[in-house]
Amino acid sequence: MKKNIMKHQLPTGNMRIGFWMAVIGALLFSTKAIWVKLAYRDTGVDATTLLFIRMLFSLPFYLLLFLFIQWRDRKNRTIGFQEWLAMIAMGFIGYYASSLFDFIGLQYVSAGLERLILFIYPTLSVLINGWWFKIRITIQQKWALLLTYVGILLACFSEFASVSVKSGFYFGVIMIVLCAITYAFYLVGTGKLVQKAGVIRYTSTTMLAATAGIGIHFSISESKGAFTLDTSLITYGMGLALIATVIPSLLMSSGMKRIGSNQVSIITSIGPVSTILQAHFFLQESILFLQMLGTALVIAGVALISRNQPDVEESPV
Repeated sequence: MKKNIMKHQLPTGNMRIGFWMAVIGALLFSTKAIWVKLAYRDTGVDATTLLFIRMLFSLPFYLLLFLFIQWRDRKNRTIGFQEWLAMIAMGFIGYYASSLFDFIGLQYVSAGLERLILFIYPTLSVLINGWWFKIRITIQQKWALLLTYVGILLACFSEFASVSVKSGFYFGVIMIVLCAITYAFYLVGTGKLVQKAGVIRYTSTTMLAATAGIGIHFSISESKGAFTLDTSLITYGMGLALIATVIPSLLMSSGMKRIGSNQVSIITSIGPVSTILQAHFFLQESILFLQMLGTALVIAGVALISRNQPDVEESPV
């Protein structure tokens, strides 16, 4: 009997595939800040232009996904006009606004701190649910919130105390926090829409809406004529679009189908650590003791708050 139970608990081949999909997806997502910082350093491009290039190179893939899912389900469409509007609104909030705040903030804070601040979005979702929907915050969640925000404060203090901090550090932190807040609002509003529309349709629709918003923003900004699309910028744009956006978003969605969102939530905890290590090797950012202590507290807090509740995929912003 005991042998049968143990055999039943062993992961199947499909689960192993899902596990590695989630791991690779989380690692690829964690490269986003590295690509952005390298592009800033090597090309001098501004945040709006780089974000526009990223979304422009991502556009064909999400457009093909959208057309495919619309053609496949052409006889079973159950999405109404209000749902389409809601998905478009979620795209503006969750990817356009969040990504813009993120890219601006990365001009002033390190890649490691950016990923660490973004990683608090599950805790922010709990706070939004408590404030907006009056859902009671449990003792476990309160401890998780305390751990998470103490960890963020330690990491911020650690970076501010270093000699490499720029004058706009606090502004950059505020931008990244706004990115996490807008993405948390997106997550709160996502649940029912994803269940009705499906992951592929929902993701492709919101990304297309975000691309439209970014395109409009870029077209009226002063930076539209102030850059040259040279080889370096194309390389960084393609890296952001494919390696840090399209491929990991598909891997995470596929992994979630195989092993469930709660397991994916745990796996994405490697994201902040991965970004800190990559920033050290590719950007020569220092690895500081308080930064790693803060990272450990944030990961512990997010893991605690994610227990026994539905979760969502890693943020592609």
